[in-house]
Amino acid sequence: MLIRLLSAADVRQALPMSEAIAAMRVAFAEMAAGTARVPLRTSLSTGRGVTLFMPGYLAGSNSLAQKVVSVYAGNAERGLPVINGVVLVLDSETGVPRAILDGGTLTAIRTGAAAGLATDLLARPDCRVLALFGAGGQAYDQVQAVLAVRPIRQVRILSRSGRSCQALARRLREEGIDAISMRDPATAIRDADIISCATPATEPLFADADVPDGAHINLVGAFTPQMQEAPPETVARARVIVDDVEAALEEAGDLLKPLGAGLIDREHFSTTLGDLLAGRAPGRQSDQEITLFKSVGLAAQDVAAAAQALQIAETRDLGVLVEL
Repeated sequence: MLIRLLSAADVRQALPMSEAIAAMRVAFAEMAAGTARVPLRTSLSTGRGVTLFMPGYLAGSNSLAQKVVSVYAGNAERGLPVINGVVLVLDSETGVPRAILDGGTLTAIRTGAAAGLATDLLARPDCRVLALFGAGGQAYDQVQAVLAVRPIRQVRILSRSGRSCQALARRLREEGIDAISMRDPATAIRDADIISCATPATEPLFADADVPDGAHINLVGAFTPQMQEAPPETVARARVIVDDVEAALEEAGDLLKPLGAGLIDREHFSTTLGDLLAGRAPGRQSDQEITLFKSVGLAAQDVAAAAQALQIAETRDLGVLVEL
């Protein structure tokens, strides 16, 4: 049996951001249509980190895959990636394995692409300034996703590590993007059009009073009930869109904390990206409205992204074929 192995570099070649965003449209459209079979992920903690097991099947596109991804925050001190994993793509007709893809890279790209799709559907067309919290493994693709759908002129980056923040800003500047490292959240977001957060924070990263009217916010870092990136007050006054309601009720600390405090009810986050794509709910209602996309990550995204990457990899003969 031959199986294709795609490294991190191969995945990047096979899945440019435009293709990744297109794959997210497929994933969320199938979620809305009821053709995606994605059980809630299994989470296994070791005390030092967490490993997530995420299978999924998209009947509409006949795509089947399983992701295993680990998030170990302490890896940064060891010089290792915080996020590591693999994605196994299977033939949905026979169950035969077709490919193994680098899961950390695929996760970063598809997470960015989901935020890019949400930004495309919800942010004002004239957005010019992006404020990004976090400079880790997810950060670069968050920037690229927003740049793919809005004419951003400046990117402001904040993180706990000034060194990683400066490194990301330098990388973006080398690509011709006006990117600066900042330390003060209030200064960074007061006139920002888009605020993206990709961190493992357990407390709000910014103050509600500093969030400007008309901003769009992407929250993609927190994936447990204990984690939180945005102030509860901001969540309460924003129009909230989620990737999946059931998953949000299980894992989205950004929503569960204000829900527990009585600031919002479940109806406040009952609309999904799939609902927007299916026309069951409208997008932004006014230029002054604050919109917020909360994502905890779904297996449907991994399946769609992996299927798209594999299709392009097979066409371009990327990766290595090995006999099992």
